[in-house]
Amino acid sequence: MSTYRIFQAIVIPHTALISVIFGLMILSFPIGAYLFFNSQMGKSIDYALPITELGFVKRLNVDWLAQIGIGDIFIVVWVTFLILFVIGSMGPKKSFLKALSPIMVGSYESLAGNYIVQSIKWFSIIIVLSAAIDIVQQNIGIKITAPTFENDLTGFLGLSISPLIEEIGFRVILIGVPLFFLYSKKFSMGLFFKSLWNPSDNIPNINQKKALILIILVGIFFGVAHILGEQWSSGKATQAAMAGIIIGWVYYRYGFVAGVLIHWATNYMIYSYAYLVSTINEIGITESFSHSLIGTIEIILVLAGISGLALTMLEIKISKDVKNSLS
Repeated sequence: MSTYRIFQAIVIPHTALISVIFGLMILSFPIGAYLFFNSQMGKSIDYALPITELGFVKRLNVDWLAQIGIGDIFIVVWVTFLILFVIGSMGPKKSFLKALSPIMVGSYESLAGNYIVQSIKWFSIIIVLSAAIDIVQQNIGIKITAPTFENDLTGFLGLSISPLIEEIGFRVILIGVPLFFLYSKKFSMGLFFKSLWNPSDNIPNINQKKALILIILVGIFFGVAHILGEQWSSGKATQAAMAGIIIGWVYYRYGFVAGVLIHWATNYMIYSYAYLVSTINEIGITESFSHSLIGTIEIILVLAGISGLALTMLEIKISKDVKNSLS
C-alpha cells in the first residue's frame, strides 16, 4: 500500500475525531461557567468570595482588591479563552471547517493552516504519551500523585488561570523573547509583539537546532517546576517535561494561540467534564475520572493521539520523499 493510501486511511477517521473533540471543547465553555456560578462545588464559598481571601493574595496584604470577587477573575479568564478559541477556529490561514473539508472528501492535504486543528492534534498526542509515561513509571514503582485542592471552586479557578500564566512565563518569555533578541535583525515594538505571538512566522533565519535545544531545556524546567512549586509527586516531572517540550514546539511553530489552547484543554476542558460528573453524582473529583463519561472522552483522545502520531510520522516520510525526488 502506498504512503498516500495509508495517509488517507488514517487522516479521514482522525479528522472525524478532531471534529468530536472540537465539539467537546465548545460544550466545555458553558459547562465550566455553569458549574462555577450555579453549582455547589465550592460548598461553603461561592463566586462572590473576595480574591483577598485566596491564600497567595492574602499574603500580599492588598485589601484594596477586596471588592473583586473570584467570579470576576473567572469571567475575565473565561472570556479571554473564548476569544482565543474563536481566533484559533478562524485562522491563521484557514478556518476549522476549511482545513478539514478537503480531507473528508478524499483530497490529499496537510492539516496545517488552522490553530485549533493543530492544538487538538498535539493535545491528544500529549494524552497518549502521558499515559505511556505513567504505565512505564508505574512498572518501575514511580507513581504520579495529583495535588489535592482545599476547595474545588478555587481549585477550578486555579486550573483555569494557570494556562495563561504558565504559557506567558514558560513559552513567551523563556522561548519567544530569547529567540527574538538572538535572531531578529530588526527591532520595533510591533515586530517584537508579532514575534512573540508567532516566532517562526516573524523571526527569519532562526537556527532550528538551537531553537529546539532551547525548547527542550525550557520543557525540562517546566517539568521540574511542577514538582517544586506544586504538590505533584516526583513522577509528574517526566510527564510535564514531555508536555512542556511539545507545547514549546507548537508555540514556536504555530504560535501562542495553538500552544495556550493545548494547555487550556488539558486543564479547563478536562476538568469541566470531571467536575460535572463530580457534581451530578456527588463524588470526589478523583473518583469522577473513573466515570464512564470521562472514560469515553479519554478513549476519543487516545484514538486521536495515536492517529495523530501516525500522521506526523507519515508527513515526515512524505516530506523526505518529496525532497529526494527533487534532488
